[in-house]
Parts: sequence; structure tokens; C-alpha cells
Amino acid sequence: MTNSVFSRGFDAWCMFDTVVIATDGSGSAERAVEAALDLAARFDATVHGLYVVDTGEVETTPEEVREALERALATTGGRALSFILEAADAEADEELVTAVREGDPADEISAYAVEHDADVIVSGTRGRHGEHRYLLGSVPEELVREAPIPVLTVRQLEGEPNPEREGV
Repeated sequence: MTNSVFSRGFDAWCMFDTVVIATDGSGSAERAVEAALDLAARFDATVHGLYVVDTGEVETTPEEVREALERALATTGGRALSFILEAADAEADEELVTAVREGDPADEISAYAVEHDADVIVSGTRGRHGEHRYLLGSVPEELVREAPIPVLTVRQLEGEPNPEREGV
């Protein structure tokens, strides 16, 4: 007798019911969106697109530019969630929910995932702050270490265009 998941009556097709896509609108996050939508389609899962306004970044910005930064972050969030909606529309089978939160990104992503009983968080490996980490950006790294559920990180492939680096 085998000890496989199938012999215990486990339905492998229900492995993922809820997938949270943590996005910051970066090029790396766009690859993560594609991977997450593919994963959700394979398991007929509900997709949650989440953008978090980093209040720490806003609070440490000089007062005279803070309002402009808040507007820019809101615009970036809107674009990031629109990208998910457009990409999901191409798939057309997934149920999709979008949300914007404010706070520490890793904390808010983890809390959101727990509140919505998510099975996995999908994130790009490098965000808006560029390549300041060797393997992972600070938010994905913290998620991998601290999130109470599995985290799938999706890296940007070598040779792929990186919008964050254009014109540098």
C-alpha cells in the first residue's frame, strides 16, 4: 500500500482555493501576476490582487513632497491592479478580487492572506526599489521568512526588459 496523498483521499485539484498576488506595479511583479493567474487557472482558484501603500515610505518623505508621493503611490497601485484585471480578463475563468491597503507591505500582505484564508501568496522578487538585494527584494524576503502560509516568488528572467532600469 502506498502512502501517497491520493491513497488518503486527498483531492489534489483542490490544493489551492485562494491565491493572493502581492503587487507593487514593478516589472518583476508582472511576471508574478502571470504565474499566479496560471496557478489559479489550474486549480480553479479565486485570485486576490493586493497593492499596499508603504506608509513608512510616505512618513519618511519630506513634508513638502509627501502629498505628491501619496498621489504617485495611489496611481501606481491603480495601474498595478488594472494590470491584474486585464491579465485575468484574458484568462476569463478566475474569480478576481482587488484591494488596496496601507501600512508595512509584508505585514499587510500576510494579514490579508490570513484574513482571506489564502493558500499561497505570489510575489515578484524585486520591486520598485530595484536591485538592492542580491536574491530577493526586502518585501519578498520578509514574506518568505515571516508569512504564515507558503510564498511563491517569481523572478524576472535574465534578458527580460526591466522597466525600473530603463533610462538609467
